[in-house]
Amino acid sequence: MKAFEPKIVAFCCHYCALAAADVAGKTGVQIPTNIRIIRVLCTGKVEVDHILKTLEAGADGVVVIGCKFGECYFREGNFRAAKKIERVQNLIEEIGLERDRVRFDFVPGPGAGKFGAILNGMKEQISSLGPSPLGHQ
Repeated sequence: MKAFEPKIVAFCCHYCALAAADVAGKTGVQIPTNIRIIRVLCTGKVEVDHILKTLEAGADGVVVIGCKFGECYFREGNFRAAKKIERVQNLIEEIGLERDRVRFDFVPGPGAGKFGAILNGMKEQISSLGPSPLGHQ
């Protein structure tokens, strides 16, 4: 039997998270290969529907990575994103999924090490939870 490899989607802020991803690639920071990165101009633009549809389409976990609080290029986008993540966590918990399948985190632009740690941590977390019943029917 094949070992479980979680499918994880990372919605990444163009200004901080993708800058960190770029530095990670240039400095050899290990990023799990089973994580799909989606560039968003601001994490505040990631809607509850986007995350729920991503889970429904087969993702085992979703992480939204933006700027540090108080440093958002669009001023309040990361605060809005964090509130949306909390809403999603409450919704999926109501239907019996673990709220840890969805997470919000931040990284400074040159923070390649933290970026790698977030993604590797998410992979470990989702691996311990196992496959999502939504996408594996």
